Amino acid sequence: MPKAILSETPRQNPCAQCGTPIPQPDWVEPGEGRVSYLWTCHACNYRFEAVAIFDEAAVEHPPLAA
Repeated sequence: MPKAILSETPRQNPCAQCGTPIPQPDWVEPGEGRVSYLWTCHACNYRFEAVAIFDEAAVEHPPLAA
């Protein structure tokens, strides 16, 4: 599974409500085939989640047996 690397974390994402750039997400949660980002706009106090979904071919699956 792709790992969320701090240098690859999105920056300056515009607020979904007012459009003000947000420097960085408050929370990054990797999951299987996706990464979720929680954003808070300090200009209008709006909070929202953005999800990056990876192509199934790019996701590494762990082996079923050792």
